[in-house]
Amino acid sequence: MSEPDLNLLIALDALLTEESVARAARRLRLSASAMSRTLARLREETGDPLLVRAGRRMVLTPCAEGLRERARNAVHEARSLLRPATPEPDLSSLQRTFTIRANDGFIETFGARLIGAVHAEAPLLRLCFAPKLEKSPRFLREGTADLEIGVVGDMGPEVRIQALYRDRFVGVVRRGHPLAGARKVTVERYLAFGHVVVSRHGESHGPVDEALAARGLERSVAALVPSFPSALAVARASDLVALVPASFLDVPPERQKDARSPATFAFDLPLATAPITISLMWHPRLEQDPVHRWLREVVRRVCGAPRTARK
Repeated sequence: MSEPDLNLLIALDALLTEESVARAARRLRLSASAMSRTLARLREETGDPLLVRAGRRMVLTPCAEGLRERARNAVHEARSLLRPATPEPDLSSLQRTFTIRANDGFIETFGARLIGAVHAEAPLLRLCFAPKLEKSPRFLREGTADLEIGVVGDMGPEVRIQALYRDRFVGVVRRGHPLAGARKVTVERYLAFGHVVVSRHGESHGPVDEALAARGLERSVAALVPSFPSALAVARASDLVALVPASFLDVPPERQKDARSPATFAFDLPLATAPITISLMWHPRLEQDPVHRWLREVVRRVCGAPRTARK
């Protein structure tokens, strides 16, 4: 019985991560035509198209979605087996600072839990959270950030990416608002009020606006703010509707001062929007650093599956 070509596994991981033949080719330093031939072989081996055309871009088939995490883990494990072992660090006496780029919403939701989990094993290690004002690989490339957490942008072919969890947007209003307590908010009622939108660059158009535009509708944006905590503060003190990730509302009891408090009410959007994938990103030069590897595992353990991120 012939053995499978394990080089196809590396190509499969690249294709499923990048969701693009061209980007996967750049990641593996191959020509686009060579990667296209490899995709054809993978389709033959798996019996599934894996990547299909949807307008101007490629999307994963349901089979490919199911394979993505398995392929990534298999490649990571294979690479670990073929590298020399490194001694385990003494975390109890380790003095080191790690910089994590993340937005305010992530820090508000996970910051305290992540710091607590890190200090339980490495009490002298310091986490420095840096604002994520733009999506760019240069901070990881230049070493000014050790980890980046958020929605993946154009991070380049070399940056390592691992999905942490899937999120979705929900609407939030103050208690006493006409939408508060409604079993189901209709599109008409949703559009009857002004909206506060989170935008770091002054752009008010997003996934909700695209879903509305498909119906020939438009919402009234009354204000732009730079962060999700700011959006909640505005919603609590006005009749405006805020839009925040569901995971942002999944906070410990001692910090339930936002949408779970008597001051606010959260509701499902009356429009279908694509889920948001929140990922962990790092530069390959830190791939085998034992402390960095341990920190990545702590982040995955703490942030891996917020309850409210699932609909």
